[in-house]
Amino acid sequence: MHIRIVGAGVMGRGIAQWAATAGHTVEIGDMRRESVGEAVEFVADMLARAVRRKRMTADEAAAVRGRLVPLDLPTAPGPGVDLVVEAVREDLAVKTELFRALEAVLPDTAVFATNTSSLSVTRIAAGLADPSRLAGLHFFNPVPLMKVVEVVPGVLTRPDIPARLADLVRGAGHAAVIVADTPGFLVNHVGRGLATEALALLEDAVAEPADIDRIVRDVLGLRMGPFELVDLTGLDVSAAVNDEVWTGFRHSDRLRPSYLTPNRVAAGLYGRKTGRGFYPYTDGTASVPDEPPIAGNADRPVRVAGTGPDADALRDALARSGATVRTDGGPDDDTLVLVPTWGTTVAAAVAEGGLPAHLAFGVDPLALAAPRRVLAITPASDPAAARDARALLARPDAGAGAERMVTVVRDTPGGVAQRILASIVSVAASVAERGIAHPGDIDSAVAAGLGYPHGPLAWGNRIGARRMLQLQRALHDETGDPRYRPTRWVTERARLGLPLTEAGTAPADV
Repeated sequence: MHIRIVGAGVMGRGIAQWAATAGHTVEIGDMRRESVGEAVEFVADMLARAVRRKRMTADEAAAVRGRLVPLDLPTAPGPGVDLVVEAVREDLAVKTELFRALEAVLPDTAVFATNTSSLSVTRIAAGLADPSRLAGLHFFNPVPLMKVVEVVPGVLTRPDIPARLADLVRGAGHAAVIVADTPGFLVNHVGRGLATEALALLEDAVAEPADIDRIVRDVLGLRMGPFELVDLTGLDVSAAVNDEVWTGFRHSDRLRPSYLTPNRVAAGLYGRKTGRGFYPYTDGTASVPDEPPIAGNADRPVRVAGTGPDADALRDALARSGATVRTDGGPDDDTLVLVPTWGTTVAAAVAEGGLPAHLAFGVDPLALAAPRRVLAITPASDPAAARDARALLARPDAGAGAERMVTVVRDTPGGVAQRILASIVSVAASVAERGIAHPGDIDSAVAAGLGYPHGPLAWGNRIGARRMLQLQRALHDETGDPRYRPTRWVTERARLGLPLTEAGTAPADV
């Protein structure tokens, strides 16, 4: 295939390297002629690196380089061009004007694709004489390594084009997912589940950014915590995406941005690129507060409140660590009380069960088998008892060596990990129920694009549809906030005994 890349910046040069490596002839052009030379030199450096690492031979690298064709003018005539991929700045007028110019000099058979990450594909196409020839082809940075591409048909895109683009992407070794032309498309939309809920936890003063990041990494298994990620991408960028997706979905409660971000953006607290974000940076390295040492009495007796699988699992975990676990306690007893909470709070358990408020603490069931456990305290908690409870939870299993890490947070419905997981699953479920993408594509694209340990719907399956519904209902009941209302997707599948990854029967199947 003969492909023209317009825009020789970071994304354009990555797309050019990807396409040329796959065997396609690739023209590359930019209004700034110097950028074209820089892009070709960059690709040549990447190929040389691949040769040094024995990922390709010198002859293969030379062949790839030979398929790169620098253009003096990106809108030059090109009778042999089959596909144009635009990767210029995110401006509707700029993109529309470019495609109009290309429409005048390229054959009618050439397909147009925009790499926009935020603009409506349909609105870009609307400026063309033939809007049916344009679709979205959204790559992620760095293009050669991020092996997923969103194929986004506009409202008027010809039916054959998405399949042709998907075949091109797959033929070049990347996964292709077909996504409806909606705000944020798929990956950026689902990514709001993590970002907005982490900021909501900060709004509620549940924990500091470093502690939320530690819990997300060690309990949920993400490579980076949400505040580390925001500092890396830049709060100015993240906040704009949050606002854009929320606005695009007509102020959906589930996607509601935080009131904390506008002032931080105004103050220039973008993250690494400004030297200060949620963390301060020195030479690009974050200064992260140390965790407080474990200082309590790990031998203090404890009992577990409640019944059911979560309570049993907590008792078993404590027993494996050699803790003194009691089955009951009187009103004058100083025995610690640990409460496994699922979408609920320690305060509710104290009120409902008549527990001693100063000695009762919450434990997140999600963290029992994780490297880090999470202890929730209330305004009534006795500080000395809380230190002892933290030391107790830090005890390793018998013969396991070093003690566990334990993070202390304020009592909140569900705790940190549950709220974030529920948000990730709920946003993905809302994408599925709107028909924006197929459930399998949601999972594969999000896992690849965001680095999650599981696709969000498959992640919900690991918890169980019924248990996820229980969590959603509890969060909604406890807070009254519509951002936590149960999704139709989870509710139906929990009631019908279906997995969250199941698309199910549609009217078109009947």
